[in-house]
Amino acid sequence: MPSTPGRTSERRIWAARGGDGERLLVLLHGMGANASVWERLLSIVERSWSGRWLAPDLRGHGRSVREGPYGIGAHAADVAALVEAEAPGPVTLVGHSFGGAVAALVATGWFGPRVSGVAAFGVKIEWTEPEIEKARSLAEHPAPAFATREEATERYLRISGLAGLADQSSATAAAGVIAVDGRFQVAMDPRAYGAVGPSIAGLLRLAAVPLRLAAGERDPMVTLEQMQRIDPAAQLFAGVGHNAHWEAPDGVWQFIVGGMR
Repeated sequence: MPSTPGRTSERRIWAARGGDGERLLVLLHGMGANASVWERLLSIVERSWSGRWLAPDLRGHGRSVREGPYGIGAHAADVAALVEAEAPGPVTLVGHSFGGAVAALVATGWFGPRVSGVAAFGVKIEWTEPEIEKARSLAEHPAPAFATREEATERYLRISGLAGLADQSSATAAAGVIAVDGRFQVAMDPRAYGAVGPSIAGLLRLAAVPLRLAAGERDPMVTLEQMQRIDPAAQLFAGVGHNAHWEAPDGVWQFIVGGMR
């Protein structure tokens, strides 16, 4: 990620930021990740975006507060507060996976910010009851602690979907691990999994502004057919999986820019 100072809001939500201008681009990561996963895309944003950008760690993730409530409405309220603290101007929301659902909820207008559009990719639209129950079970168990940073890093990369993509010694990997009482944990409060449950299709349809959907061609979490029921113009990124912003940042950027036209 570009070396832009991060800042913690009054709601104790940490965010990296940069750029200059009236327009604001907000990048929302997925469940189990943090803002560092935008590193490759932000290299393009810094060169190409004529405005400001903001990339928060969602509540319970990374450098933000590890304290509930963790419902999707709480995440939307956190993001809205960050946006409203910025200078007024058009706001484009970009969300990966769970972050896409949060973006759609912010874009309802219920939380205050004036959003001009949403670009969401890798959003898991259909959840089975066993999948929901598994997420709720994870939310009820404390975060495991590891004897070494390497073990915790390996687990973080699996949870965030970056295993095999990001190097274990990278700054991106390091942002996903914290030291607690001489041991190491993934920088995520497991209780955040409790946000799983509401109809994601229903949330996406609530957006009061244009909402574009996309996913990696090899993403196991969502199909083109599922996305097209909400966005008939939904698209696939060829040859990549769930973390398209890491594997194909140029293609994701073109998708984002195309949604602004």
